[in-house]
Amino acid sequence: MLKFSPFLLAILVGLFMYWFSSKRTLRMLDKQSTPLRDPKINAGVAKLAETLDLPKVDVHVYEVEMVNGLAAPDGRVFITRGFLDKYKLGEVSADEMVSVIAHELGHVALGHSRKRMFDFAGTNALRTVLAIIIGRYIPFVGVYIANFIAQLIGARLSRNDEFEADAYAAALMVKSGHGIHPQVRMFKKLSALAGSANGPAWLMSHPKTEDRIAAIERLAIEWADKRLE
Repeated sequence: MLKFSPFLLAILVGLFMYWFSSKRTLRMLDKQSTPLRDPKINAGVAKLAETLDLPKVDVHVYEVEMVNGLAAPDGRVFITRGFLDKYKLGEVSADEMVSVIAHELGHVALGHSRKRMFDFAGTNALRTVLAIIIGRYIPFVGVYIANFIAQLIGARLSRNDEFEADAYAAALMVKSGHGIHPQVRMFKKLSALAGSANGPAWLMSHPKTEDRIAAIERLAIEWADKRLE
């Protein structure tokens, strides 16, 4: 039992860290957000809600300058003020903004916030165990190797979640009458809008743009083929 105590302790620490971070995030969102009041975007969101058989989907604006959308740990959906400003400048269309919201609804529906808590705890535990084991053979350097391996695994898990949310959003956009084209256009714009730096795919928490587009286009072809059967 004692041999596993560092592993179990790392899991508990990871769970606590994620819980604490989530609580802090929710407090910030409560203080720095306002309801989304744009008629065009809200009209598109209303179609998503109708497709999901929900009375409505509330979207909030997180008052920060970065360009992003997010699903809060409590299931609320946000877009940032920076993103909304791009829309008001005409750099992003209303249906493209709706595709971002559909993606965040995917994270909510698929339980990714809860899943990430356990992913984070497991990755933290793995990092601790690897640091102990590798550190026995490569002193001082072992912790850096362990961190690198944990980072690789965490990025892979995050990319899987993004692909799943993309697929959910694509299905929702098609069923609600928007189609996948706004989602594809949004992907093509996103890197430039967010100022994302390119890096090795295996270290990135989000899939490459071309991979995301290819994945939802394959889904659209599969859906079209099934309708023809």
